[in-house]
Amino acid sequence: MQLPFAQIDAFADRPFTGNPAAVMPLDAWLDDAVLQAIATENNLSETAFLVPDASGAADYELRWFTPAVEVALCGHATLASGHLLLTRDAALREVRFRTRRAGILSVARDGAGYAMALPAYLPAPADIPGLRAALGLGENEGETLRHPDGYDLIALESEAAVRALTPDFGALAALGGTLNIVTAPGEETDVVSRVFAPAAGIDEDPVTGSAHCVLTPYWAARLGRTRFTAFQASARGGHVECEAAGDQVVLRGRCVTVIEGTFTV
Repeated sequence: MQLPFAQIDAFADRPFTGNPAAVMPLDAWLDDAVLQAIATENNLSETAFLVPDASGAADYELRWFTPAVEVALCGHATLASGHLLLTRDAALREVRFRTRRAGILSVARDGAGYAMALPAYLPAPADIPGLRAALGLGENEGETLRHPDGYDLIALESEAAVRALTPDFGALAALGGTLNIVTAPGEETDVVSRVFAPAAGIDEDPVTGSAHCVLTPYWAARLGRTRFTAFQASARGGHVECEAAGDQVVLRGRCVTVIEGTFTV
């Protein structure tokens, strides 16, 4: 079986930045074990699989797999999927995706890039035992918050503190399958962050769209405005423009296709 394959750097304006995602359009769903094996073989933080949506609710069904597990929501691979489809059809202005656990998502053209609508996840203050220690922080350092869909957030005082973190990934993984987000006011952007997901097979994610589903309502409330700029300070790095829009967030960014080919199963 030969399957179309593209590797796309999302939240990137040039190759080798942002977050690489594999995007694989299918005619019909393969067995879950095959989808997982393909994602493991790709060995990227996410592989997105698309199937035309026969329900009429959206244009495509969309699922995402890390090298280890299927996830409920992935932003950068959704952006990459939209980029692939909109690049292939110049007449399209928007593409909508039906997902299994995150509702209907959309990617639309927006200038030289795209605007992506995802659900908003407002975190609430929470005690998260072990999180500070796993991140290498002092026992009272930072404000800790949680969203029940699997997102832990800790807000620090400075970008320098975020960049200086050297987490114990084994300890983070032992806390459970949450996405661990660390954030602070930025120096050249409004907000800076780093994101860790070792329980999902990803020690540090380069640029995480779903993390900005949490960061956007948190920072919109803290900054007192609905729009702001963000930078995820991983080794590759990536810029995200964020907008709070009621029960959604709108994330803006660009994509670059770096590989197109065929995956043989």
